[in-house]
Amino acid sequence: MGLFDFFKKDKDSKEQQASLDAGLEKTKTSFFNQLSKAVVGKNTVDEAVLDDLEALLVHADVGIDTTVKVIDRIEQRVARDKYVSTNELDRILREEIAALLEDNNTGSTAVLERGDAAQGAGPFVIMVVGVNGVGKTTTIGKLAHRFHSAGKKVVLGAADTFRAAAVDQLIIWGQRVGVPVVSHGMNTDPASVAYDAVRKGVELGADVVIIDTAGRLHNKVNLMNELTKIKRVMQKVIPDAPHEVLLVLDGSTGQNAFLQAKEFTKATEVSALAITKLDGTAKGGVVIGISDQFSIPVRYIGVGEKMTDLQLFDKHTYVNSLFRK
Repeated sequence: MGLFDFFKKDKDSKEQQASLDAGLEKTKTSFFNQLSKAVVGKNTVDEAVLDDLEALLVHADVGIDTTVKVIDRIEQRVARDKYVSTNELDRILREEIAALLEDNNTGSTAVLERGDAAQGAGPFVIMVVGVNGVGKTTTIGKLAHRFHSAGKKVVLGAADTFRAAAVDQLIIWGQRVGVPVVSHGMNTDPASVAYDAVRKGVELGADVVIIDTAGRLHNKVNLMNELTKIKRVMQKVIPDAPHEVLLVLDGSTGQNAFLQAKEFTKATEVSALAITKLDGTAKGGVVIGISDQFSIPVRYIGVGEKMTDLQLFDKHTYVNSLFRK
């Protein structure tokens, strides 16, 4: 790495950190303002402080089960150490939350991001799922921008053929990013689109193929059958495709995101998560709860409108930003 590359990487890192800090500002302001009120005038972490902390975590949409787990772990530390001051609460809470978050350094996309993917093995295929309105197609566009900016060849497949807007939107993203989009238009067979997109990826020597899929949950049986068919036809080109199934969730919907994660993990084998729109909500704690409850790594988080605001999720960076005052 040359000196210019080093400074550019450092600058990009600082810009991403600033973007993350700004994106989590609403969650931080809401949570820590209330936490400060809960501990004012108190020296030790007692039952009343823990009750208030429990309510705050639930309000931040960490989720009941994960909140109970965090409180239990803090209670064990208080009992073991005999005396825990309220000044130590931030540090303890930070440590316990970091311990709950799944690592995201495994899986095909993580390998691709690190740049140590095996050469000549064909493109990685990412199938993206999620209900309409969560920012699924926008996430695909931003993901394509990440890979394209890193010098990787990308092909997109517009297999959400039940909405004309989804097909058109993906084509526009392809033009913005500068990557090819395989599309058969609206009301065509999604599996056929996926097949052609993967085949084109192979023909072009692409590093990654990203397939958009329909965001419907009203009939889980049909959804499961459709996703299974898409997988099956892609495997005619690349036997182990898709290498990653990425579920996109809207962080601003709080508990509704939990329900969507539950339904999609029943319908298909989700291997990674992208949580969007964290910049517009005080419910940033949903990242913690979903990661804990589903034991599926959060791969990406969306913290703004810019193409660069889809960030690779790092649990330590996230927790440090969440607790940075």
